[in-house]
Amino acid sequence: MYPNLYYAFKDLFGLDFKPLMIVNSFGFFVAISFLISAWLIVKEFKRKQAEGLLGYTESVVTIGKPATTSELALNFILGFVFGFKILGAFFIAEAFNDPQAFIFSGRGSWPAGIALGAFFAWVKWREKNKAKLAKPEQRTLRIWPSDRVGDITILAAVGGFLGAKIFDNLENWDRFIQAPLENLISPSGLTFYGGLIVATIVIAWYLRKHEISFIYTADTLAPILMLSYGLGRIGCQVAGDGDWGIVNNKPNPFSFLPDWAWAYDYPHNVNKEGILLPNCNWGEYCTHLPQPVFPTPLYEIVMGVALFGLLWFLRKRIKVAGRLFAIYLFVNGAERFLIEQIRVNTKQNFFGLHPTQAEIIACALMIAGVVLYLVAPKLKPMKPKNTVVVQ
Repeated sequence: MYPNLYYAFKDLFGLDFKPLMIVNSFGFFVAISFLISAWLIVKEFKRKQAEGLLGYTESVVTIGKPATTSELALNFILGFVFGFKILGAFFIAEAFNDPQAFIFSGRGSWPAGIALGAFFAWVKWREKNKAKLAKPEQRTLRIWPSDRVGDITILAAVGGFLGAKIFDNLENWDRFIQAPLENLISPSGLTFYGGLIVATIVIAWYLRKHEISFIYTADTLAPILMLSYGLGRIGCQVAGDGDWGIVNNKPNPFSFLPDWAWAYDYPHNVNKEGILLPNCNWGEYCTHLPQPVFPTPLYEIVMGVALFGLLWFLRKRIKVAGRLFAIYLFVNGAERFLIEQIRVNTKQNFFGLHPTQAEIIACALMIAGVVLYLVAPKLKPMKPKNTVVVQ
């Protein structure tokens, strides 16, 4: 396991570069999944725009104005934060010993922060100054849904992270009340469904605000959400963040399957769970599970990518708006419900039963998927006011 990129590069390539400790392995793969997802969303939005299913809105902007004080201040603040923390880490000897503690502390480099803040502000001033006109002009721009993918991705990331933390802490309330701040800022302890629910609410608000059909967008996102989930689970597996399964001491029944894909003890896991490894020089990451477990993130990677392939195959073949998203809801719920049978998770008390939080939500998603599939023909997607259909 590689809790951060430093240990990955050192083990795989022999590169000893301490700054890589800042880059958490789980976060790295989540970022990769967001970038790939954003690229696919742009392509799919453009396809639906060409079919006349999604339209544009018009916005009047003023061009040729010099940079405003607020623009310069915002860029200075952004640059200062990066300089104070990221560059500052290179000037503080102990920063890379515990990158997480350093990032969330009040320590940093003021000179580096001020210098990078000033540079960011200067770049903004220069950019606006080069485009400055003697007399600023107002122009009407067409803004397509594909132009808003950056905003949607950022909202999904922020909403997803907040939702994942909220639901995880609700699920593990006893752990949360013992150390509220530590649990809130910890990069581990994330509940996927919490992120999905909150991100969906935030994106639905954004789509309504900008007059973009929710149901067509949902169909667009369906296969990509499945892929993003599968790619994100790579981070869980690589970092060993606790999303593993129950103890598995049974012999491997599959000759084609390596033993680590059947039962794994997650050495050097980022959660620091288990017993000490002998002769380990990985700092605080020197533990492994005392008994091997099902590597459930690995199974979810395979299922996530396979279900993405199915949904991607169906995306042009299903013509009724909403039905592709309905299938996504059902297969997503079914996949998670099945994996919960061999996954470690907190049990809930639900009308005398003891399912996990994920099992409850997975069942709700499967029911919602069936209902949506049946009622989809009666739905009336928002019709775009302005379209340009490509013949």
